[in-house]
Amino acid sequence: MFETVVIATDGSQSAQRAVRLALDFADRFDATVHALYVLDTGELDESPADVRSDLEDALDAAGGEALSYVEEHAIETADQQDVVTGVRKGDPASEIIDYAEEYDADVIATGTRGRHGDHAFLLGSVAEAIVRRSPIPVLTVRQLSDEEMPS
Repeated sequence: MFETVVIATDGSQSAQRAVRLALDFADRFDATVHALYVLDTGELDESPADVRSDLEDALDAAGGEALSYVEEHAIETADQQDVVTGVRKGDPASEIIDYAEEYDADVIATGTRGRHGDHAFLLGSVAEAIVRRSPIPVLTVRQLSDEEMPS
């Protein structure tokens, strides 16, 4: 039923929770896991030219850390050792959907809030765009509040 799961990650707490749940989901269905980080070129384009290169380096490093998080947690999840990782540049929602379509994904998993926090009340702008535009089912995972966190 579910053979390919694409996990969209930016390394945020919300994405980390989505990673853990999506890996469990993939394990239950013995699905192939793809972890994708998208470097937001819009964010780069809006930055001052004199810091753009440093910002791109920082975003690349953040992407590497986000993908490593998925790989590390996949090893901890039963029978889930291999993760296909990818990095794209562009509009995050478009790139995530395009990637999922290219790999014939059965579901896209994403957190509801990214690195930019609470600027949208229910869904972050990227998660909302994916939900609205994706022809592939989307599993959104909300970040827990401090009160909801397990002790």
